[in-house]
Amino acid sequence: MKNTIIRWAAAAVVGLATTAGAVAAEGEAAPAHFPIHHPEYQSWSFAGLFGHYDRAQLQRGYQVYKEVCSACHAMSLVKFRNLADEGGPGFTAEQAKVLAAGYTVQDGPGDDGEMFERPREPKDSFPSPFANEKAARAANGGAYPPDLSLIAKARAVERGFPWFLFDVVWPYQEQGPDYIHALLTGYQDAPAGVEVPEGKYYNPYFIAGNALAMPPPLSADQVTYTDGTPQTVDQYAKDVSAFLMWAAEPHLEARKQTGFKAMIFLIVFGCLLGFVKRKVWADVPH
Repeated sequence: MKNTIIRWAAAAVVGLATTAGAVAAEGEAAPAHFPIHHPEYQSWSFAGLFGHYDRAQLQRGYQVYKEVCSACHAMSLVKFRNLADEGGPGFTAEQAKVLAAGYTVQDGPGDDGEMFERPREPKDSFPSPFANEKAARAANGGAYPPDLSLIAKARAVERGFPWFLFDVVWPYQEQGPDYIHALLTGYQDAPAGVEVPEGKYYNPYFIAGNALAMPPPLSADQVTYTDGTPQTVDQYAKDVSAFLMWAAEPHLEARKQTGFKAMIFLIVFGCLLGFVKRKVWADVPH
């Protein structure tokens, strides 16, 4: 039995070596997995057990989304009133109302039975840049820009073994923002031997291939910040990634606070149980 196991292991090693050699021979044109490069870990204010959102960063992230991303991507699950919610970007209710009024929405029917256009209100969701999916695909060469409401949770590169074991003790929930940042800053020229289809753009951080239909969306000084924050591609990517994380998990701060309180309660409750047990059974011979 022992010899059989050894032979199986040897065969497996040979098979892996052969596969690796074939991939190496083909070059980067045939990667074995995607993304080709793993996203680098970024420093986020909302990381860790006591993490919280940076209000100024969320407001800058909304500005980047509004001026750049919203041209192609919808956020249909986010309403303007959410911008003023506790734990959010920190806009006031009046500011959220003004931001909503900058767009119109079809409503009705009115008293005359006809549909009409009105300014959006805080109760309305962010506007979609396209009327429907077919219109979106027609405007983007057949590609459908995904809704960004939950993208920070839907696009996440798992760390794998053994890192997920450490995540049980110290949760790592920044896979999505790390991936979005890497994707937005990872566009580059295709290496030798890699053919990129026409209308596609090489990006080794893309989770579904080595090229995607979205052209590089960010460039330096594209969005004007009024708080003196550097107007670089890296900063834009960090800010909008943080904003998309908030959109996907708007109650992150409340969840962490509740979890911390629950842990304190369980620790105190456990200590009290231990004390009561010792007191009740103190005079009972063991």
